[in-house]
This record gives sequence, C-alpha cells and structure tokens, in this order.
Amino acid sequence: AQDQSRQNPYGEWRYQSADAWGTRYSPVDQINAENFGDLEEAWVWRADNFGPEADYQMKSTPTYIDGILYTVAGERRTVVAIDPETGETLWTYREPNTTRWERSMRKNYGKGVAYGEIDGRGVIYYVSPAFFLHALDAKTGIPVDNFGSPVPLEGFPKTGVVDLIPDLVADWAPWHEFDQPYDPDFGIPRELGYITNSSPAIVVNGTVVVGNSAEQGYNQTRIENVPGDILGFDAETGDFKWKFHVIPRPGEVGHETWLNDAWIWTGDVSSWAPMSADYDRGIVYIPTNPPTIDYFGGFRPGNNLFGTTVIALNAETGERVWHFQTVHSDEWNYDLPNVPLVVNLEVDGEEIPAVIQTTKQGLVFTFNRETGQPVWPIEEVEVLQTEVPGNWTAATQPIPTRPEPFEPLGLPMEDVVDFTPELREQALEIISDYRVGGPYLPR
Repeated sequence: AQDQSRQNPYGEWRYQSADAWGTRYSPVDQINAENFGDLEEAWVWRADNFGPEADYQMKSTPTYIDGILYTVAGERRTVVAIDPETGETLWTYREPNTTRWERSMRKNYGKGVAYGEIDGRGVIYYVSPAFFLHALDAKTGIPVDNFGSPVPLEGFPKTGVVDLIPDLVADWAPWHEFDQPYDPDFGIPRELGYITNSSPAIVVNGTVVVGNSAEQGYNQTRIENVPGDILGFDAETGDFKWKFHVIPRPGEVGHETWLNDAWIWTGDVSSWAPMSADYDRGIVYIPTNPPTIDYFGGFRPGNNLFGTTVIALNAETGERVWHFQTVHSDEWNYDLPNVPLVVNLEVDGEEIPAVIQTTKQGLVFTFNRETGQPVWPIEEVEVLQTEVPGNWTAATQPIPTRPEPFEPLGLPMEDVVDFTPELREQALEIISDYRVGGPYLPR
C-alpha cells in the first residue's frame, strides 16, 4: 500500500497534486506501456457549458475519492461529482452570483477541490472566485451543517460557507481607513484592491489552509493592493483559527526587508500555486509570488519578504516554522509556480526529510523540510544592478549549487542559431542591440 503519511489511499487521487506530499504520482499499474495503445474512449464529460461563456481552458485537476471524481468547471467554478465508470454527473453545486464574482480576474483559473473528513464523513472544500470557502457533503453536494456562518445574500445556503474577506482585512489599515460598512456582495472595494483564488485549499490535521491569488502582476496598474495573507480555519466548524502576514508588520520577521514603509500600501504576495503538507510534522508548505507590481521595484524597495518565497507554517497555529526566499525583490514575475515537493532523500548515507521547490528559472531548491536548512549549499551571487532612475534591485540572488538547473540560465551564445554562417551573423547582430545574460538582468 502507498505510504499513508501522504494521506492518499492506494488507487486514489485525493489532492490536486495526487497526495499531501505533492508527488503527482500513483502506484497503480493496471494501465501500462504495453496496453496503453489498446485503450478506447468510454465516455466524454464536457465542462464548456458551466458558465455564461464557453470555457475552452479548463485548468482543474480532478480528484478521485471513494469511487467518485470531483472537479470544478466553468467561470462560476461549479463543483461537480462524476461517476468515473459512466461519466454521469452525480451532483453539482454552484455559488450564487455576486458583484465580487463578476469582478474576479481569475474566474476560470480553478485548479480543483480539497478533501477532508468530519467524523468519518467525506467533505469537499472549495474556494470560489468570489473568495468564499464552501464545505459540501462528498456524497450529496449538500452544504455541511454547522459549518461557517450565514451569508446575508440571496441564494446563499444558511450553512456550509465562510466569507473569507472579513478575516483577511480585519487588521488591514487601508480597510479601517476606508471606514465604510462591509458589503458581502462587493467584498473588498475596488479602490482598495482585488483578491480571489486559483488553487484548492489544503486540509491538514483538522485545519483548512486557504491561499489566494490576485490580478496577473504584469497587468497591474496600481501599486496598492490587499496582501495575500494565508488563512487557517477549523475543518469541522469553519471557525477562523489564524492568519499569516505575507507582508510582515512591525516587529514581525522580515519587516526590515520593506524600505520606505512600502509594507503599508503594497499588496499581493499571494499563493496561487498548490500547497503541500507533512501531516506527521503538522507543517504546510506554501509557495508565493511577487508583491505588486511585478516589473518595478522602486515602489517597494527592499528584498520584500515573503514575496517569491517557500514558507513552512505550523498548520495548527499558523506560526512560521521556516522560510526561504528564492528571489529577492522579484521584478521578473518569477513567482513560484509549482507545489513544494515533499520527499525523503538519501545524501551521503543519511536519510533527510526534504522538500523541493522548482522555479520558473529552472532552479531547484532543496531543503530539510523540518528545519529549512538547505540540503546542498545555496550561494548568494552578485547580480547586475538597475540603471533605471527610481528603481531598486537586490545586490545578490540565491543560486543552488545542486542540483544543476534543468534549463539554461539565460541565453548561451552557443545556442544562437547557426544553420548557416550568414544566419548566425545576422542573429548576433540583432542580439547586440539587447542586454543578454542570466535570469536576473535588471530592468
């Protein structure tokens, strides 16, 4: 049987990334290389009509739990349960319309659902584009009793839902300065910022850990936004448990990495990619993206913790266990796009509980998942500095010594087209007009 510490019984796929460790691996072997060519289409299930517009880019990874497939579909992120033998839709659940859903910039970015159990009863948890957390009975799709609080909006169930925004903004200064009554239909006022969700929550030892996402950093037109703080809720009751500030407040670790009081107005640092967990140690691993705005650091000078960082939190309390920032003052949209991979490594005869974080640049960061200590040295390498007036760049960037990057860092001259000497000469002439180098060329 598969290692139960991964929280995924043999033959199932209970997490967006297969198991709690984020392995995206299944040991089942009924289908193999020898019989793959004999497979025939048994049924087709279509997701393109689950919204006001046809959806041609479904991003959800279905989960398979106790004989049922679960996924989300369409711009409304409708939750769907499917019979895997016949393709029959067993039940659906759709959140009522709200103004904040209409304004969401990530409607069709839903990557799946989370799963947990309450007294042996399966529960599907999902976060909507409007930033509500729902808890549904896995067999029927009915909202779970005695979970969350009633949302005073037409069509919402009396139970089984949590409005995530009040807990997110409860200690956020711009919200208090706005000094207006909270409207659950609008959520965060547009003049203050945006918040939504892409990847599923993760349930760890009785806590639902909720990440979030914001507008694409390369589309942002303002330096202010709501910080993408990580939230924890009781998996049985929906009660709020904790919040982790991804932009540290005064007195918190990392606050000194925000110069010129940029922590006051800067937002984002969201966690749009999938999370993983070590259940035995009670730790959840969270990858983040850059602060607002992606491509200019002058508005937010400093290294900007916890932007573009892998964060290990105590799932019960939300306290930081350790962290590592893979890009300082990220101005390249190098947000961490992949689930932190939990593994056990043998290095020089010693077994190390590890977590591996891959990056857009092709770098592979490997840590002891309990302590955060790098398994192999990570060097702070000096990088070129910006020449743009008013911009700010970090003096160094972390580069792992092992493993080697899985793609070139920059543009090696030997990779310039050389089909003919003439073509290569033309290509080199074109390249000469640009600054070419590694992944941290300043803007």
